[in-house]
Amino acid sequence: MTLVGLGIWLVLRSYPPSVSSVIPTVKASPSKTIRYLKRTLSQSVAHILVIPANSRFLVTPALSSSLNTVEEFAQKHQAIAILNAGFFDPANRKSTSYIVISGQVVADPKENERLVNNPNLKPYLSQIFNRTELRRYSCGQTIRYDISLHSESPPAGCQLVDAIGAGPRLLPELTLVKEGFVDNANGRDALGSNQPNARTAVGITRDGSLILVMVAQKPNAAANGISLPALADLMKTLGAQKAMNLDGGSSSSLYYKGKTFYGKVDLEGNPIKRPVKSVLLVQEN
Repeated sequence: MTLVGLGIWLVLRSYPPSVSSVIPTVKASPSKTIRYLKRTLSQSVAHILVIPANSRFLVTPALSSSLNTVEEFAQKHQAIAILNAGFFDPANRKSTSYIVISGQVVADPKENERLVNNPNLKPYLSQIFNRTELRRYSCGQTIRYDISLHSESPPAGCQLVDAIGAGPRLLPELTLVKEGFVDNANGRDALGSNQPNARTAVGITRDGSLILVMVAQKPNAAANGISLPALADLMKTLGAQKAMNLDGGSSSSLYYKGKTFYGKVDLEGNPIKRPVKSVLLVQEN
């Protein structure tokens, strides 16, 4: 689900109250390691990486000048793990998500002419430009991760280092109407939010650990994948207090230690290996 899912789609076709806004602090500790988990669900298989708080690992965005598979990103950046991330337009290969790397804006959706010049999207542009994003802050001698809207300011004493946008937010509440533009009264759900599909998400636990999730379709299953409400439930069961949806569908892909998992399957049950515009890198600090 790229721009077709969250932008050009207009042309082509109870969670608890918000948790504390205090962002967990992450300090380097070499003893903790990444955990890989696999959960077999009724209609899908979830591949999960837990990046522990207080560890030597950093999670940062990366952007391709064209499009690359997660395997190609891994080779280029010598990363331990790669997860597909932001939205993009496959027609012009431009990002439709904000991306900040090392304090510099490297992708601005306002510069994507197919997005901003589409008359059908004008009523939604203010929301499209203010989607949820994963952020990494430098706060003195510590690193902090958070999930917030693009318009939100960094916490006092912190500087924004990295950010990558997508959405909708999954936890502490599912923002399908605000960020997914779902209109149940008129039967509009261009995201297919309540339909099973391959999905990708990132979450933050109370102690500041990051959870990277890619939910893959089961070959030859009657209904393949997971819905966004079910994805939010999954992230909650994994311990996430904050979570957000990333680009999904055919873009869903996860690389970990030399092995790649793809989320979408074709009619014959074969994985679809789709190159993407941006990813989250997991590297040793």
